[in-house]
Amino acid sequence: MILVTGSFVAQPGRLAEALGLSLEHVRRSRLEAGCISHAVHQDAEDPCHLVFVEQWVDRQALRAHFAVPASRGFVRAVAGLAVSAPTLAVYDAAQIEV
Repeated sequence: MILVTGSFVAQPGRLAEALGLSLEHVRRSRLEAGCISHAVHQDAEDPCHLVFVEQWVDRQALRAHFAVPASRGFVRAVAGLAVSAPTLAVYDAAQIEV
């Protein structure tokens, strides 16, 4: 499984727009082949800080997601709404039973 985390801080006055774009992206992404989960969260200490957590079945599914024109458009749009460059991290993960 592939785990992806990402985040950005929306510019003052741009949070509603950033949330709208983020929710649209998340909902669209959930429909893609290989998407296990995809969500956006607001930081409890800074509501302008949006955090994404995604799970994909494999790297091929994630590469396909990154190749979707709407995904690339979302990244460009978010960069224009962010205080600084958005972050993104990709991890190989294994689910364990506890």
